[in-house]
Amino acid sequence: MENSKYISIAELAKRLGISRIAVYKKVKKGDIKAIKIGRSYAIPTNAIDKKARNVKGRPLRDEDKKIIEKAVRKTVQEYGEVLKKLGKE
Repeated sequence: MENSKYISIAELAKRLGISRIAVYKKVKKGDIKAIKIGRSYAIPTNAIDKKARNVKGRPLRDEDKKIIEKAVRKTVQEYGEVLKKLGKE
């Protein structure tokens, strides 16, 4: 890792457009490689792979689509009348 730059979790979160907590979780899972320095992490810029860079715009997996569809159905079932009234305003 010689000659590589390092960024903080906060900087990576800002670049990816996600929360710092989300980045911490990805570091803990090993999705993003980082070096622990005391209580902080340093992320080598050359370790940020294409997958991490495209977190925001990646296509949804079928599994994700099913979860979203289920949540939408439940919301419409529970709040359908309210949603109709809000739609008329």
